Amino acid sequence: MLVDNGVRNDSRVQKSARSAAEAGWEVVLFGISPAPEIQTWNIGDAEVRLVPKPSPLGPSRQDRHGLRWRSPLAYRSPQIAKYRKQQVKAWRADLRFRAAAAKAVGPGRPSASGAAVRLVVPKAAAKMTSKWVSLRSRLTHRAKRKRSTFDTPLDKLQIKFWQLTMGRRAWRRLLPYLWDFELAFGPHIDELKPDLIHAHDFRMLGVAARSAVRLRAAGHPVKLVWDAHEFVPGLHSHHDRWIPGHVAWEKEHAVFADAAITVSPSLAELLVKGHKLKETPYVVLNAPVMKPAPDEVADVDPVPDLRELCGVDEDTPLLAYCGGINPVRGVETIIEGLTRMPDVHVALVSLPPSGKHFPATKKIIELIEELGVGDRAHILPFVPHWQVPEFLSTANAAVSPLHHLPNHELALSNKFFEYSQARLPLVVSDIRTMAEMVEKTGQGEIFKAKDVDDYVRAVKAVLANPERYRAAYDDPGLLEKWTWEAQAVVLDQIYSRLLPGDGKAV
Repeated sequence: MLVDNGVRNDSRVQKSARSAAEAGWEVVLFGISPAPEIQTWNIGDAEVRLVPKPSPLGPSRQDRHGLRWRSPLAYRSPQIAKYRKQQVKAWRADLRFRAAAAKAVGPGRPSASGAAVRLVVPKAAAKMTSKWVSLRSRLTHRAKRKRSTFDTPLDKLQIKFWQLTMGRRAWRRLLPYLWDFELAFGPHIDELKPDLIHAHDFRMLGVAARSAVRLRAAGHPVKLVWDAHEFVPGLHSHHDRWIPGHVAWEKEHAVFADAAITVSPSLAELLVKGHKLKETPYVVLNAPVMKPAPDEVADVDPVPDLRELCGVDEDTPLLAYCGGINPVRGVETIIEGLTRMPDVHVALVSLPPSGKHFPATKKIIELIEELGVGDRAHILPFVPHWQVPEFLSTANAAVSPLHHLPNHELALSNKFFEYSQARLPLVVSDIRTMAEMVEKTGQGEIFKAKDVDDYVRAVKAVLANPERYRAAYDDPGLLEKWTWEAQAVVLDQIYSRLLPGDGKAV
């Protein structure tokens, strides 16, 4: 298995590795090491190897070049601009020292006679140079900002040129940093000589495909499984090259996959259309683990009491939100809604183990204070993923206020399944796939994303008759199929289809 992160915070990858090993496969999971050396540990019977990934071809390197094409007076790089500014500061500081030294009196001190006259020209030159360097530095940083987003007319023309002339090979020009993944992971995969490579998400698809091609050419048969976690064209774009470059990378390498997996039927359909896949990808949902392994629960604290942490009794209406906080997740809607429901509390299970407040969380705290609802909005730390359903189960309802974004529209999030396993009535925004499921099952109410009035209406409807919505979970087989244990069976079937036989291999 391959993943482009450090594994520890990726529950889907961890669950995949553990369940495959439990099914009898010998699993080695490669991720990225935060240190300059290889790190290893185990997830159940699966071995984790984190390998260093230097980034000499990274986007930051691209940002340093071509600045003078965008501004003729700019320096060649921000580093040169910083050097020149510091150099001029040092010059002017030295002139101030010389002027002060010339005025000093006492034994061994130079005479001040004529010193001021001698320094007039250097001071004027230093002052003019300082202004000139400051101007060029400002132009350099302005050009760098434009360069980092690749959104100037020249950049757009270049992107179109490489797309037209290179097609799916255009990533080589648009995003050369993808080679860094290939060069970091490739030698380790080649040495391992696996029988099957499971590539998690789009970056690892290319790394896995190129390794598979090399191994096949060397006479070693290997199968490739592509696990598409996201819809690349719908992701947040860091700059104008980001999406076209990654789309090209994905298109070039998708054809080498022997089987594809994804997180929802909607995304499966898009992948078939976008890559002309011969088979519809299997769907492996982001469902929660209901029966954690003994080594997972060892030395882990018992499930905490949600209401006790919030300081509320069982008669107090309590909403639950579990997940990260950022502008597109709609937490502002929850907080603003509290001002119109004076008896309602909300538990925001959003604090990472480090306890660090990220900028988006700080903004939510500021909003809570501004609206005066700090006594009813409780920001709590995350719990282990297998504890989430039980932890949330004492709430009255759960909220998913996501905004409309392509990837939000396509999948059922892991939080959706965790809320469901907690048997909580749901209040969800009208993003397509989740809203369709809630409407089909009757497990909650739907509101218009970002609409606080409609959100309050939906919450009040759920709190008024919670048993009506909880009854949806009595549907035979519904919750049973929304577990990771059920999804792991699908994963094992895929591997077994690709590698038939009695024995199981790497």
